[in-house]
Amino acid sequence: MNPKWIIPASFFGIVLGLVGLGDCWRAAGHAWGLPDIYSVIVMSSGFVVWAILAALYIAKWIWATDEALAELRHPVQSCFIGLTGVATMLAAIAIYDRYGNGPHWHALGITLFVIGAVLQIGYGILFTSRQWTGDRDLGAVSAAIYLPTVAGNFVAAFAAGFFGYPGLGKVFLGVGLFSWLALESVITKRLGFHNAMAKPLRPTMGIMLAPPVVGCIGYLFVTGGPAGPRPDLFAQALFGYGLFVLLVLVAMFPWIAQQSFSASYWAFSFGITAVAFDAIVFVIRGQTGYINGLAVCLFVFANIAIGILVLGTLWRLVTGALVPPPLNTTPGSGV
Repeated sequence: MNPKWIIPASFFGIVLGLVGLGDCWRAAGHAWGLPDIYSVIVMSSGFVVWAILAALYIAKWIWATDEALAELRHPVQSCFIGLTGVATMLAAIAIYDRYGNGPHWHALGITLFVIGAVLQIGYGILFTSRQWTGDRDLGAVSAAIYLPTVAGNFVAAFAAGFFGYPGLGKVFLGVGLFSWLALESVITKRLGFHNAMAKPLRPTMGIMLAPPVVGCIGYLFVTGGPAGPRPDLFAQALFGYGLFVLLVLVAMFPWIAQQSFSASYWAFSFGITAVAFDAIVFVIRGQTGYINGLAVCLFVFANIAIGILVLGTLWRLVTGALVPPPLNTTPGSGV
């Protein structure tokens, strides 16, 4: 298989950012009456990107098996495999949101949700069972460790609530919440009391924003979605912690940006779009005061951030610098 087509699982983060922005535009239409066409374009783009990446990733396991196995065994890259299920559930939301009234599209949306939920919980179990055997280097720990269990289950809670299964969503929410609490101290210890993170890993710091704000989305959607009651204490606490982490990352960004632009910067995308989505849903749910102006600011910020990521990614694609070298380039590796 040609190495330029062997994509890392981390590329599924692009889907998270695009569908996340599409969710923002959909919510903004409810909150402020913005045109629906922008949500359609962004959501459709996210679904198309997911379909392309899914095909390439399946091809990787068929025709570059050794490379896929090398990624599975890698202490950092293995975390990103959890994005396969997450991106599939978000693709389900994207297609269902646009065409769910048609019986075939409805069935496709539900099917993709089930596949994504099974993938994320299955890989989360595999990843955790391997992690709990020990013998891990603390220096290899990054925020990417959240992806298999925290991100996967928070998005599963969101998707379950979106598709009308809030009871199931609460189960996923519990798995994500307690996995987040268990891992938070591990990551904080690594960041504060170990060697400085290598430059190529620094963009993964963007994932630190995701747990509180994506968890907030999951919580909102198992308690009624945008049509639910005014945000309660727990929802506002999650959102508040997310804002704090966002400001910390802004303060750290000059240090993070010592790593030149690559697709790894999409690690920021889901958290940035999620915090904007939370604020807009708060407005829809009837919260007043500071949240109205803040929601507008966060929505604008999310659009600018995703726009920069899209342009940078397209530039690297055109120049042939988007796909990183394979992990496994030994003779006979199937690459």
